[in-house]
Amino acid sequence: MDLLSRKATCNSHGQDSSYFLGWEEYEKNPHDVVKNPHGIIQMGLAENQLCFDLLESWLIQNPDAASFKRDGQSIFRELALFQDYHGLSSFKKALADFMSENRQTRVSFDSNNLVLTAGATSANETLMFCLANPGDAFLLPTPYYPGFDRDLKWRTGVEIVPIQCTSSNGFHITKLALEEAYEQAKKLNLNVKGVLITNPSNPLGTTTTQTELNILFEFISKNKNIHLVSDEIYSGTAFSSSEFISVMEILKTNQLENTDVFKRVHIVYSLSKDLGLPGFRVGAIYSNDKDVISAATKMSSFGLVSSQTQYLLSSLLSDKKFTKNYLRENQRRLKNRQRMLVTGLEAIGIGCLKSNAGLFCWVDMRHLLSSKTFEAEMDLWKKIVYEVKLNISPGSSCHCEEPGWFRVCFANMSEETLKLALKRLKKFVDNGTLSRSCQVGESQSLKSSRKKTTTTVSNWVFRLSFHDRDAEER
Repeated sequence: MDLLSRKATCNSHGQDSSYFLGWEEYEKNPHDVVKNPHGIIQMGLAENQLCFDLLESWLIQNPDAASFKRDGQSIFRELALFQDYHGLSSFKKALADFMSENRQTRVSFDSNNLVLTAGATSANETLMFCLANPGDAFLLPTPYYPGFDRDLKWRTGVEIVPIQCTSSNGFHITKLALEEAYEQAKKLNLNVKGVLITNPSNPLGTTTTQTELNILFEFISKNKNIHLVSDEIYSGTAFSSSEFISVMEILKTNQLENTDVFKRVHIVYSLSKDLGLPGFRVGAIYSNDKDVISAATKMSSFGLVSSQTQYLLSSLLSDKKFTKNYLRENQRRLKNRQRMLVTGLEAIGIGCLKSNAGLFCWVDMRHLLSSKTFEAEMDLWKKIVYEVKLNISPGSSCHCEEPGWFRVCFANMSEETLKLALKRLKKFVDNGTLSRSCQVGESQSLKSSRKKTTTTVSNWVFRLSFHDRDAEER
């Protein structure tokens, strides 16, 4: 008799994606300026560490919040006791106000429409449970965050059908690509329950345009049973607030508040990226559908945000002078750091997709491949991980249909570390390692070019074996 359930032993978690395998290699040999200067530099983790000084300064100036005091009196016992899973009203109001401020108050948020969750991962999964049944499908534009294969599918049984976006138009969503994905789902006998986007995009680092949003709203207006979920956890990372357009703004400007579309649009948010607090596990679902709010609130009991965390952050987010300065300074620092990475890569002869948000760049290394195949992409990726000692995320892990794109993070390290990473990459390119690889792979490229490319050609990269690692390192 099997000791574990089928869910516990199934191979659909996604943990064997090259995206996660890169993390594992980094953890075995992490770079440290003093203790391990030749270790792997982590450029596969989208963390925002650029404004910790602002947060720490606020904590020093507001000791009551960090000490769980109110008017100088301890409220530790109050916070330590059982909490209602609806969350602290003071925190929900502060979070709703912050979300509005993040959008330059072009739209307001009702705290009664918020459901607190233990991070955006929990929020996205909870929405899948609320909106879809096992075997139903969501359409996602590619490339998309590799973790969605785990977050949206593993426990819910929901399927993902890609909306294939390409570099020919900067990976923008088109009406044709959206309709083709919908038709593909129907051919697979999948009931489409929604479209999910990340805005700003992970991994592209771009904000969704007005044109793209109009295409999406036209689609869900035409298809009466389809939802639109907008994961806006990077909203505060847009280099200019005016360039980021929330789905809630479209509802308002297109006067859709009193239509059936209004209840089928939902937002996922968290403080992990904008405030750089992934360890605090603060996420939220925002919906105009009271039934969704009710169901999601019940489910939130499996992943609550601690009362202590809510109390601390309600104090911080209620400080309007601080939040206004923080958002402005965070955008400035991210823009400068992104420019540093882009300029450094250009000097090496490597280009990036033009971006205006996020904690990463979508980097074009197609010209460095030995052949236009996902096998060649993985060969290049392994060399960068083991020889250059940089962990970056291959585009195939993000379901990009074009080999040679990589997501490279820039906000989770110091300027000195980023300079070191660029120096290592330059040395690798200059040494001609790639030229020799191209010669070896030329005959293989000719064979590969005769094969018909399908959407399944890259599936193997998600189960990459590292048994040959020692031989490569030698």
